[in-house]
Amino acid sequence: MSIRHGLLALLDQGPRYGYQLRTEFEARTGATWPLNVGQVYTTLSRLERDGLVVPAGEDEEGHQFYAATDAGRAELRSWFDTPVPRTNPPRDELAIKLAMAVTVPGVDVPAVVQGQRRHSIKALQDYTRLKARALAGESRPDGAGEPGSDLAWLLVLEQLIFQTEAEVRWLDHCEIRLAQHAEVEQARAAEARDSGNAPAPTRFGRRRTKA
Repeated sequence: MSIRHGLLALLDQGPRYGYQLRTEFEARTGATWPLNVGQVYTTLSRLERDGLVVPAGEDEEGHQFYAATDAGRAELRSWFDTPVPRTNPPRDELAIKLAMAVTVPGVDVPAVVQGQRRHSIKALQDYTRLKARALAGESRPDGAGEPGSDLAWLLVLEQLIFQTEAEVRWLDHCEIRLAQHAEVEQARAAEARDSGNAPAPTRFGRRRTKA
């Protein structure tokens, strides 16, 4: 997630101070990726260091405003015009967890997959209900009403739905892969028994339980 470019997109519309940026960012994404004010000001400091924003005065309450520079607007246009690269995919905790689970003795890998699958299906159901509410014109959970934010929230919701659907399909695939691996290990064990060298039993062969 590019907080840097998200804040630049907001500042492209006019000067804002930290709390405003946080509120508008969350409004446009349905608070899917909450920010704290510390993150906002840390990012603003880096943007200022890079010449992409400049201080733009204070209001009567002492709020420091920031504005995008020409370089900042050029950076933003470049971000919009450039596809998001997939050459360095972000770390996925679930993929890392399963990669570690299959290599650590004593982990019930099928149970890990089944537990995650139940959780992912529940999340998918929740996202689908939120989408139905959004399409029916109901307000979002955060109650925000920025111009265009309803469409922005709907797009974010649909991305979450597609992503979670893909995750469930991948988990189904993982169960198949684990079962295939277990069959291979059992065949090797049978061969080893026939030759008098029985290996330790596999831990990947449990059938999937119903969600």
